[in-house]
Amino acid sequence: WTEAAELGSIDALFHLGVAYYNGEGVQQDMAKAAEFYTKAAMQGHVQARHNLGIVEKRKGNIIRSVRHWMISAKMGHKDSVDKRMFMVGGFATKAQYAEALKGYQDAVEEMKSHDRDEASALMKS
Repeated sequence: WTEAAELGSIDALFHLGVAYYNGEGVQQDMAKAAEFYTKAAMQGHVQARHNLGIVEKRKGNIIRSVRHWMISAKMGHKDSVDKRMFMVGGFATKAQYAEALKGYQDAVEEMKSHDRDEASALMKS
């Protein structure tokens, strides 16, 4: 993944973050995981943004984790509006959760298309 990341692959940056987070093929290193997730998230990788929220939660930075999840929810990331994750320890308000949920719903609605629905139906049959 390193070479691909050096060549500008956002997915490679994300996968390097996963590798360091889980210690897969490298020594586990949360700081490096956060660094790669941040680089990918800053370029629009929604799962990397969500994972940054998880890293921040593990570090005890609940307010920062909620901010990351609000951003990823507004980008259409379903897990980011999971109440068990989002409203951890009561640090997120109901208004913040409602804002994230609305942002998620808006993103999903924006991504809908007749052609996509048709293709999905064909794949299921």
